[in-house]
Amino acid sequence: MLTIPAHAFPHRTPLELFAVARRGLAEAAAAKTAEERYATAHLAALRAAAAILAARARPAPGGRGRPTSVWGLLSQVAPELTDWASLFAAGARRRAVAEAGVPGVVTAEEAATLLLDAERFIAVVADALSITYRSAGILGQAA
Repeated sequence: MLTIPAHAFPHRTPLELFAVARRGLAEAAAAKTAEERYATAHLAALRAAAAILAARARPAPGGRGRPTSVWGLLSQVAPELTDWASLFAAGARRRAVAEAGVPGVVTAEEAATLLLDAERFIAVVADALSITYRSAGILGQAA
């Protein structure tokens, strides 16, 4: 089992993080702008990744060490999710710009695609954590 720096370890249970991820997905589907939809969907995926970390990794004692992204840690803890980690890591900078409210940073189509990807990723995380998960129909609501 991989250890990660204690400061980077999630402070919620895997189930709590998964529930927050699902709520974030619903919030993303209801978002008014493409930027808000993109950023919120990305954060939902980030919380789902944190649920995996909380379930599979253990905090390491000691100092802070060098910063590591959740997506980098996810690839180490769950190598089978490396493709997902790469996908969402590639969008992290764009998410930050979208969160800042910069208009036009993403199109409605890009936001809808990320929402679909986040929904699929959350379903994969549910399987990985043996959580019963039924899609709330977010996929059909993406605009």
